Amino acid sequence: MQNAKCKVQNADCRLQIACALCACLVLCGCSRVEPQPEKPSADGAGEARGGAVPGAGQAAAGPKVITTKTGIEMVLIPGGEYVMGDDRGDDDEKPVHRVQISPFYMDTCEVTQHSYRSLMGDNPAKFAGPDRPVERASWFAAIRYCNMRSTREGLKPCYDLKTQRCDFQADGYRLPTEAEWEYACRAGTSTRWWFGSEPAQLGKHAWFKGNSGKATHPVKQKDANPWNLYDMHGNVAEWCHDFTSEDYRRAAAKDPRGPDAGQERVLRGGSWAGSDDGCRSSARAGAAPQFADTCFGSDTFGFRCVRRAPPVGTEMKDER
Repeated sequence: MQNAKCKVQNADCRLQIACALCACLVLCGCSRVEPQPEKPSADGAGEARGGAVPGAGQAAAGPKVITTKTGIEMVLIPGGEYVMGDDRGDDDEKPVHRVQISPFYMDTCEVTQHSYRSLMGDNPAKFAGPDRPVERASWFAAIRYCNMRSTREGLKPCYDLKTQRCDFQADGYRLPTEAEWEYACRAGTSTRWWFGSEPAQLGKHAWFKGNSGKATHPVKQKDANPWNLYDMHGNVAEWCHDFTSEDYRRAAAKDPRGPDAGQERVLRGGSWAGSDDGCRSSARAGAAPQFADTCFGSDTFGFRCVRRAPPVGTEMKDER
């Protein structure tokens, strides 16, 4: 993918200086930025529940939100067709092409540190806070989380952790394909961002370089898109299932899953450290799926999960 790493701020430089900083880290430990106390919500609900502060972002009148057995909110993304890519974007966003997507469930927000710690027993994030998205999580860490979440809910895990192959027919959790991610982000729109094409409006809908204060923020603080998905632009760049590709010339027309092999995995959505351009719905980036050490993992990388939709006429049970 052309210039992929340049689109995710600071990822390469951290990995390149790893050896030089190793001795220092041994003495001092990995740095963690502790958050300032956040104002409690009006109803007294707090971070102890692990959810975002209620009322902070405006939900759209979109798909019904359901809660899973592990307490994660998801929405059913309806199947359909859309135009993927952007002829006005970078070379790797071309050519624009029509893609058919089958229905699937998607997390309403990025996986939080509360959710990650409750399932995995640790928290690699630099910007500590239970309602903030987990970051410094590699692609491999993300698929391990997917499998653990599946197991906890009595579902069939999607990933073979030895080969990293995904069973798309399994009923467990996995990372979204790049095509699913863009389809869900656009939510029926065709503009540069789901809310429109004016970059001056991005600050109202996303945490990016222009307003983040050089840190992540709790999820659900900005408005949801029309399909009740939060933080699809900014906050943390989100891992996708696919290997990266130079362009879309060989892309499948229905439920594409990317190349069969590669050196990097796709990241989408931009981050708190990225530009407005890097947060566009069609903007693509990528990085190596594994970090040399958790301390050098990018504090701009996170993820959210998806799950295949059940047969027509049925739906996931709301566990609330």
